[in-house]
Amino acid sequence: MREGFDNAKYIQMQAERIRERISQFGGKLYLEFGGKIFDDLHASRVLPGFEPDSKIRMLQSMADDVEIIIAVNANHIEANKKRGDLGITYDEDVLRLMDILQSMGFLVSNVVITHYANQPGADAFCRRLDALGIAHALHYPIAGYPYDIDHIVSDEGYGKNDYVPTTRPLVVVTAPGPGSGKMATCLSQLYHEHKRGVEAGYAKYETFPIWNLPLQHPVNIAYEAATVDLDDSNAIDPFHLEAYGQTTVNYNRDIEVFPVLKTMMEKIMGESPYLSPTDMGVNMVGYAISDDDAVREAANLEIMRRFFHHAVEAKETGCDDKAVKKLEMLMNQSGIASSSFPPRTAAMLKEETTGTPAGAMLLPDGRIVTGKTSNLLGAASSLLMNALKAVAGVDDIDVITDEAIEPICHLKTDHLRSRNPRLHSDETLIALSISSVTEPLAERLIDHLDDLRGCDAFFSVIVSHTDRKLYRTLGINLCCEPKYEQHRFYHK
Repeated sequence: MREGFDNAKYIQMQAERIRERISQFGGKLYLEFGGKIFDDLHASRVLPGFEPDSKIRMLQSMADDVEIIIAVNANHIEANKKRGDLGITYDEDVLRLMDILQSMGFLVSNVVITHYANQPGADAFCRRLDALGIAHALHYPIAGYPYDIDHIVSDEGYGKNDYVPTTRPLVVVTAPGPGSGKMATCLSQLYHEHKRGVEAGYAKYETFPIWNLPLQHPVNIAYEAATVDLDDSNAIDPFHLEAYGQTTVNYNRDIEVFPVLKTMMEKIMGESPYLSPTDMGVNMVGYAISDDDAVREAANLEIMRRFFHHAVEAKETGCDDKAVKKLEMLMNQSGIASSSFPPRTAAMLKEETTGTPAGAMLLPDGRIVTGKTSNLLGAASSLLMNALKAVAGVDDIDVITDEAIEPICHLKTDHLRSRNPRLHSDETLIALSISSVTEPLAERLIDHLDDLRGCDAFFSVIVSHTDRKLYRTLGINLCCEPKYEQHRFYHK
């Protein structure tokens, strides 16, 4: 896919805008960092050319002025909430974030546990942080939040929360996922700072929706698709339109809470520096789009991926398909249909002609390759091998011999008690790696694994979690038709 985003321009403009906002508040800014601080794969998919680590690279350009607070909701810890992309719990992700950020040279000053109400899981996490020597603070539920302003902005509201001492001009508040309490953490700190006579301000850094793109632009619709389970939506910012006569796009919850937030800031700071939710933002992403057509095409693909992801989830869990229905509506808004997803068309045709589960992958050069279930390989394994052969320019020959695969199948069924003798994609890569000792072509295929990053793959049935995880690790966007290969009740 052709690039549509100027990453270098974005990093430069974004850093400059944040420095301007720090100066606006006398040298101290609490920046609510929405979305993922790094590995922002959604942004890289809908803005081809955006690097997944762009935001962290932007912060690295001003690292000496930055310190980071990580917020995590105690209720999410208690519920063992997981990141959908990584499959790890939010408390584990806090530790992962700390390791990565500190390895990049950032000062991570504290972990703030929000909505703390003596949850056993949160208490256990606090003990774990103590054992690891990690500073942490507790923020409590506030009665009447967010509407009882007098109580919230008082010693019995924000004043009850632990104060986190900070020393640098830019304090970035990030989190493992949405609903972690980042905004409340920023405002609580703002309250404590002003009580101590320290000038400080607040701003919001949210990549999506992109405020200076049209409401119905596919990139903004793709954001709604990505947050469909949160029941979020984009809307015209009425406060910005009234104050400036300019049409901008914002997040429905930010628009709804803005009058309350504005009143809070007036009570904390004496006056609010912002007339609209759009004013609060520092996002410069829209100015770095270099090819709108490329971005629109990429965003439409992402909307389709989200549709199939939720359709499979509804099939696997039996949960309400409300999200699927909303995604169908968003696809209609964008004028796209699931039948227009090229890998899906190829995968379904392959299944129809062979009578077995099949997959297809759209390669970087526009070619589509397919793979089907065989006696020794599952559809995901077969497709992966055929895609590697295609990008490596290898003729259609068996790089891994049956003699190398059969012992693994034997081990699975006779000793590991697996009912499925066929190799999953991770097992296939292990077999390929072993074969590379004696087969140069196998080594050549392994060297081309990175060429598949960003490709789209589609399967005619729901493939195993093992295969989905391996494809995700390789950076391949995987979707499945929401149907099982076999008619049974248990599919793990």
